[in-house]
Amino acid sequence: MLVALAVFSLAALALVRLQGVTLRTTADLDSKALGQIVARNLMVEVQSDPLPPSVGEDDGEVANGGRTWRWHRIVKPTDDQRLLQVDLTVDGQPGASPVVLSFVRVVE
Repeated sequence: MLVALAVFSLAALALVRLQGVTLRTTADLDSKALGQIVARNLMVEVQSDPLPPSVGEDDGEVANGGRTWRWHRIVKPTDDQRLLQVDLTVDGQPGASPVVLSFVRVVE
């Protein structure tokens, strides 16, 4: 009887740990999905602005989904002088994986 209880308790502990990992993974995926939405919104702003962004680095914050998201943008020229490469990093929570988005913007 004691052996059966010991085996059952080990299985129950494993299930509790699995549930904890699942909850953390779900929260990280939620944060990452919302971060991708924020990054795409910022990309659309850069793409639809009549003036191209200036070459260099820029930082800022934006509120979306009830959270404050920090973004970092690096704009650099490409071999084709008509195009700029934009690397955008969005970070919403400490300890969570940042979202990275790279795209090309036409210089008009």
